[in-house]
Amino acid sequence: MMTLLFFVFVLAIFLGLELISKVPSQLHTPLMSGSNAISGITIVGALVAAGQSHGGALVTVLGVIAVAAAMINVVGGYLVTDRMLMMFKHKGGDRK
Repeated sequence: MMTLLFFVFVLAIFLGLELISKVPSQLHTPLMSGSNAISGITIVGALVAAGQSHGGALVTVLGVIAVAAAMINVVGGYLVTDRMLMMFKHKGGDRK
């Protein structure tokens, strides 16, 4: 079972690299927003894992680490997206 999970993980890495390398730069901001929404869903799952009382201390520690990592990912993603969107705003006065 562990071999299958590792194979899927490695396959996902290569597929992700291949897909991201082919995305034009105009689509990076919308894709970042979508990935931030997905990371928000992982926060909910991590909170559920951290709150499991019957899982033991290891499950709680791993859940807390997952919550922290997902929060860093979401906040960092939104900061990068905001910075990218700022590049599209013009610096001069109102142009019509």
